[in-house]
Amino acid sequence: MKKIKIGLFVKVLIAIVCGALLGLVAPDPLVRILKTFNVLFAQLLKFIIPLLILGLVTPAIANVGKNAGKMLLIVIGIAYLSTICSGFFAHVCSSNVFPLYLKAGELSSETLSAKEFQPYLELKIPPVCDILTALLLSFMIGIGIIVTGSSPLKKAFDDFGAIVRLTIEKVIIPMLPWYIFTMICEMGARGVIDVVLGSGFKIILTGVVLTIIYLVLQYCIAGAIAGKNPFKCLWNMVPAYLTAFSICSSSAAIPMTSTCARKNGISDDIVDFTIPLCSTVHMCGSTIKLAVSSIAVAYLTGTPIPFAVYANFVLMQGIAAVAAPGVMGGVLMASVGLLESIMGFSPDQTALVMTLYLALDGYGPGCNVTGDGAIALIIDKFFRKDK
Repeated sequence: MKKIKIGLFVKVLIAIVCGALLGLVAPDPLVRILKTFNVLFAQLLKFIIPLLILGLVTPAIANVGKNAGKMLLIVIGIAYLSTICSGFFAHVCSSNVFPLYLKAGELSSETLSAKEFQPYLELKIPPVCDILTALLLSFMIGIGIIVTGSSPLKKAFDDFGAIVRLTIEKVIIPMLPWYIFTMICEMGARGVIDVVLGSGFKIILTGVVLTIIYLVLQYCIAGAIAGKNPFKCLWNMVPAYLTAFSICSSSAAIPMTSTCARKNGISDDIVDFTIPLCSTVHMCGSTIKLAVSSIAVAYLTGTPIPFAVYANFVLMQGIAAVAAPGVMGGVLMASVGLLESIMGFSPDQTALVMTLYLALDGYGPGCNVTGDGAIALIIDKFFRKDK
């Protein structure tokens, strides 16, 4: 019989349910054992994130720059602008709607510390460098490879990136459901699981609604520029959205996204250039999902986030998201370090963000690829060859 494969989304749901149930009845020693795994895995995440940025962002910059041209720079500029605008859009909307149905400080440190569980073992795994250092190094080396044309250096970082991808796909991602399981179990033992699950549904629904609204705005702008009906164009992209939603990947949905983009009358050469490129640099849906989750966690835990700090996070996250393609949960993995280094989140807060992000992973990639079609409409307007 064929081995039945369970997707990450289903595994996360199972982890949440089992963790919530076990947390209600688990004895304290068992919770402390699970807490030990949770702490060790959090240290492993801190160690791997700078390496992920170095190994994936560096070759991505080198590959993009190799064929640099006017159209490529415009596509990257529009994609980055759309990504950071989605983060600010999520901030404005979430900050105004969360007070309507979430309770500020409901998961404050005082509430969580009412009953604490200490791990049996704490092992510090210091990262090679911090997140911003890794980003700066990635840009310096990536641009250096473009300018010098150093093939050996490029091959070395391509190989290093392959190792990092393998580590993420074979170690980090398979262990994420266990990480979430241990975190939910501890919250169940602390007596705050009802707050987490009750608020989680509202937060996820908020994220889904905001991505749909953002797509409508994107296509209204693209339709106005291209002179086409935005709602008809958006409707033609629905199969691409559903494909990315079901497989939770922007890159894997490229064939369907390209097919849908052609239905909107976009020329083949524009589709073949824009859609694969945007799948690498355009992460508006994943950014909204991450922003909504992080703002909600900050609100629930009573952690004020100044707008200047959040703006810094969005600008850096838009760059770090370049590391996401081809890695399941890549945007989340590339941004975990930024949550702590820029936003000042604790490991518990970061774990909550990860749980909310992964609980319904598909709507982020679905928004990403559908938004790629809007960018293709704009590029087709100005660069179509028969014009």
